[in-house]
Amino acid sequence: MGLPSLTSACGSLGCTSSSMSTVQLGFHCSSLDAFWVPRKRRNSGRGFRVACSSSSPTDPLLVRAARGDPVSRPPGMDDATSRKPWEAFHPDGVIIFSDILTPLPAFGVPFDIEEVRGPVIGSPIRSEEALKSLHPIDLEKLHFVGDSLRILRQEVEGRAALLGFVGAPWTIATYVVEGGTTRTYTVIKSMCHTAPHVLRALLSRIAQAIAEYIIFQVESGAHCIQIFDSWGGQLPPDMWESWSKPYIQQIVDVVRKKCPGTPLVLYINGNGGLLERMRETGVDVIGLDWTVDMADGRKRLGSGVGVQGNVDPAYLFSPLPALTEEIQRVVKCAGPKGHILNLGHGVLVGTPEEAVAHFFNVARSLTYDSFVQGHAAEKATLVA
Repeated sequence: MGLPSLTSACGSLGCTSSSMSTVQLGFHCSSLDAFWVPRKRRNSGRGFRVACSSSSPTDPLLVRAARGDPVSRPPGMDDATSRKPWEAFHPDGVIIFSDILTPLPAFGVPFDIEEVRGPVIGSPIRSEEALKSLHPIDLEKLHFVGDSLRILRQEVEGRAALLGFVGAPWTIATYVVEGGTTRTYTVIKSMCHTAPHVLRALLSRIAQAIAEYIIFQVESGAHCIQIFDSWGGQLPPDMWESWSKPYIQQIVDVVRKKCPGTPLVLYINGNGGLLERMRETGVDVIGLDWTVDMADGRKRLGSGVGVQGNVDPAYLFSPLPALTEEIQRVVKCAGPKGHILNLGHGVLVGTPEEAVAHFFNVARSLTYDSFVQGHAAEKATLVA
């Protein structure tokens, strides 16, 4: 399927969005030392500091697209997790992260990692007494995060955007309250009714800590921040409205005051029923998973917020022409303003590297001028 033939699939949306692509370095695991720092340069970034509120027309393509600025082509990123995807694929964005639980010990919630169970919090917080163990976040305990960001910012400067990574308060609270991973969320969901004052206090304290952690990441070199409410989709929409949204808004309000030029991206697994509510958090970009039709998502969200995604990761196992067609369809439906081209979720285990490389090659080959020209050519053909 060529670009002009995509017009009929998304013609009602016009050509009004822009896209970008990223790649993740490090490992998505529950280890506090999972950040990759090149061995020979482990302390080389300590003197590097970024003005938090800086914003410039010379910012990386991905950052400009996230802000909704005009760009010439869709920036491309995906969620590859090998150690050196930057060198291999040269995406428009690089995200370095360990786990959303990384900052917990820095504000009073220690945890262990067990081989089978994963993260285990020995003293879950479920009472007013337990809340006393929390304290303001000690960013010095997260110096390795700052070091990694500073080093990587220097390495990709001028060639890609560097993205930071945090968990949303509700998602983090599921671990803190449940004492680890869960499939049912029964303890924290019941706490919404049995101890709402305790849960609200916990969520607010987490939100304050995460806001400060975001500012720390930006000052360490991150151009843009992704907020993952991974388990927000486990809440009914009205519950998400009450128990997740306000605390994401709290984060956004704090970060906006200190870092007004830093784009914020919000992603929730299974977010099809939450899109309009997610927009109301005030973030710049909403990540769509592959179960949401891009054209429908764009229509529901409107032009005032960007979108990220949302190629199904399974397409990277398909023949390359099929992957090309899907990338083109997604970009066409998103339009040429405020779109980050990405997968609808992380790269699946066993994904062929050839397919990842093809994803980025296609992203770099697309231009919004070609979409406009293709649309005009199709209209001329129809008139003739």
